Amino acid sequence: MSMQDELKEELIQTDAEFRRLYEEHLDYKRRLQEIQQKSLLSQEDEVEEKRIKLHKLMLKDQMEAILRTHRESRVSA
Repeated sequence: MSMQDELKEELIQTDAEFRRLYEEHLDYKRRLQEIQQKSLLSQEDEVEEKRIKLHKLMLKDQMEAILRTHRESRVSA
């Protein structure tokens, strides 16, 4: 397991905001998989797929910012 993965696991256990973002990201990932498994996407499915992808990226950026802050605090400590 990489240091990044270890830090992520630690934050899932100890940081409520990171855990909320992580769980929300997982929910969107599951929903996206459900949509992508359909043989034919409706226009609503396509719109939802794009919305979910954008939201997942936002969540990932927020998680990365938290990870970066924790990494930097460990280096400077």
